[in-house]
Amino acid sequence: MLDALGDRTRRAILQRLREGPKPVVEIARGLPVTRPAVSQHLRVLKDAGLVIDRAEGNKRLYAVDPNGLLALRSFLETFWADALGRFTAAASAQPALRVPRRKRG
Repeated sequence: MLDALGDRTRRAILQRLREGPKPVVEIARGLPVTRPAVSQHLRVLKDAGLVIDRAEGNKRLYAVDPNGLLALRSFLETFWADALGRFTAAASAQPALRVPRRKRG
């Protein structure tokens, strides 16, 4: 999944699909690549589990695969959980700092 997202065009395609299902022609509009190239990028995203497609009439509609995004999120959260665990351990190992109180008067 991370390899698939390493390409700027694929990230742009995924961003466009956030708005809802779209055919290749609409996805490709305004991108600096050809429609066949967009189709190849969509195949990579589909193989990575980030995009799904379905036939509608004589065209295919592509959409973000919520299950793929959930898997990606779970993978990334393991790094966040590990980092927070190390931070907590490091903070617990440090002696507590005392903040002097203000004198009243």
